[in-house]
Amino acid sequence: MTDWTLLVNFAMGTAGMALSTLGLILSITWRPIARWTRSYFIANFLVMLICSSAIAVDYFADIYHYVALIKPLIFIESLTSSLLLPLLTVYLLKLCGESWRKSPLFATAAALWIIYFALLVYTQFTSVIYSVSPEGVYSRGPLYPLLLVSPAAIMLLNSIGFLHRWKKLSFRQRLALCIYITAPLAAIIIQMFFYGLLLVSFAAIVGAFVMFVFILAEMTDMAVRQTRENAEKEIGLKVLQMRPHFIYNVMTSIYYLVDSDPQAAKEAIRDFSKYLHQNFSAVVKTENVPFEEELAHTQAYLAIEKRRFGDRLDVTYDTPDTFFSLPPLTLEPIVENAVKHGMDPDRDALHILIQTRTAEDGSEITITDDGTEFRPSDLDGDGLGLKSVSERLALMCGGSLRITPRDGGGAIVSLWIPNTKKDSRTVRDGIEAKHEFGPVYSPSISGNSANETAYRCKLLYKHGFIDSDNVMSGDEDIQDLAVGD
Repeated sequence: MTDWTLLVNFAMGTAGMALSTLGLILSITWRPIARWTRSYFIANFLVMLICSSAIAVDYFADIYHYVALIKPLIFIESLTSSLLLPLLTVYLLKLCGESWRKSPLFATAAALWIIYFALLVYTQFTSVIYSVSPEGVYSRGPLYPLLLVSPAAIMLLNSIGFLHRWKKLSFRQRLALCIYITAPLAAIIIQMFFYGLLLVSFAAIVGAFVMFVFILAEMTDMAVRQTRENAEKEIGLKVLQMRPHFIYNVMTSIYYLVDSDPQAAKEAIRDFSKYLHQNFSAVVKTENVPFEEELAHTQAYLAIEKRRFGDRLDVTYDTPDTFFSLPPLTLEPIVENAVKHGMDPDRDALHILIQTRTAEDGSEITITDDGTEFRPSDLDGDGLGLKSVSERLALMCGGSLRITPRDGGGAIVSLWIPNTKKDSRTVRDGIEAKHEFGPVYSPSISGNSANETAYRCKLLYKHGFIDSDNVMSGDEDIQDLAVGD
């Protein structure tokens, strides 16, 4: 074996050790991976680590003439690299939801591997397949091609099984398996022209790591989707578990108002109906809702509580920025939490301030109350807890929630809502147009619906790119909607 071949094999061995170790660590520690997928990749990378370590050690055995180690190391390299083939068969069957124990594909692959293993053991006692001379020179025997028949047959079986189950796999799974299957095949073709180069094992390691990255991305996306679905289901469960005392108090108040103040009873029923409608509508909503809709829901809730507490509940709104969207049931639970934990019978009144403002790349909402002293236990409890709101905010729009004690009592809840891609694109268009046409920019409404035109105009107005005189539309309702509030 030439010096450059030894160096290349050593480089591939050490690189393979690094990739295998990294893959093994990720397989053990990455949480979104399914249990059986984790088990497969742990076994896969462990086998590869042993194989690549044997290749690296083989380099030193050649350099320092430890001839007695060379043949055992070649045996370990050949054995471990062959184990990857039946492991892939098991993984393919599991991906497709089939039992590997009852599969004829695995039974055939296992039988072929046992034949290969028997030949490999037989090779240690004969030179007809390959041999190592007393000087440490590796050479192939006349029956060497016989040793390759079983691995080649297993590779062919895996390829046929993969193509047969093509429709059962996702796009990423197909791509990952294609890379993993074809990389060693390409290495075999290259290795035919470079005697002594252990390229197949390294190609298998690289292919396995690439496959692992694709599968990891698939599993992570699935975990994110599942978490989002769970969050959406949680909204429904929390809505259906509204505080019975709250409903009882509302219905009791309406009962007494029917005789004493029928008009107030009608208004209370209207507010409660609106509140219930918004709550139950949130169960089926999977997308963000306009802030105006969430604010209306909060106002309906506060109107109900206002009838209960009267002048002891004072709410102030400072919301110049209302043109953004957020997950359903975001603002109302925070305000409800402020009323629930902030109202003190020994105090004259609870003051709540709801503010919005335009921030860099998004909008900010601040809810401030001067109620009782803030406690960390207030974060969750009955109803839709603030911890749940924070999780849904991060999942559904990439926003964040921060809660801090207020000096003098109460709490300050701050929310940051990032602009959507559509918002950012519209603002970018406005910036480009302002540079080109100056401060007086009139967006064209050609080909847009009234709602879409109002959306774009209002967002551009919000960021200062147009004023009410520069909206090119003959429809006054669109112009009012675009620059209103």
